[in-house]
Amino acid sequence: MEVEWRPFYLYLDTPPEGKELPDHVKRARANGSEERLKQIADLYNMDFESTKRIYNTRLAHEATEYAREHGKGNEFHKVIFRKVYAEGEDPSQWDMLRSAAEEVGLNADEMQREVESEKYMANVADQVRWAYQIGVTGVPTYVINNRYAIVGAQPYEVFKNVLSRIWDSQEGNPKNESYED
Repeated sequence: MEVEWRPFYLYLDTPPEGKELPDHVKRARANGSEERLKQIADLYNMDFESTKRIYNTRLAHEATEYAREHGKGNEFHKVIFRKVYAEGEDPSQWDMLRSAAEEVGLNADEMQREVESEKYMANVADQVRWAYQIGVTGVPTYVINNRYAIVGAQPYEVFKNVLSRIWDSQEGNPKNESYED
């Protein structure tokens, strides 16, 4: 099974420079909302750093479309995730996006030029609109066979159970898409 990452905006009104975390996010974090994520990261000897702001991810999503078009979408996405959630970098900054592109073997100059030309803007906007239309409200949301949704960073067993039910119902060969901010 292959995951296709798709764009989604939790906060449509995020300005280009980002914005402060909403009070409900600060309260949730103070009450341990990210403890499970930290535990999972520790289990795999990975670093995890909470984001310090709400970032505007439009450029990152458009740069990911460039990477996908050049056969490096998943690799680029993984690097972006590491840079944001392990290294605390801001995905709205060109230096970060260019570094990620170079790390996976993409032409950073060409990527920036194409993204700044707005080549991918309509595609990303259409994907975000589609996510809202099918009821995505949180990230990550995994949509399987355009019918089943798993919301949030769930344990392996949740995915195993859902996929087992799909196979048992004879739908076969699930395709998985994930929406993220």
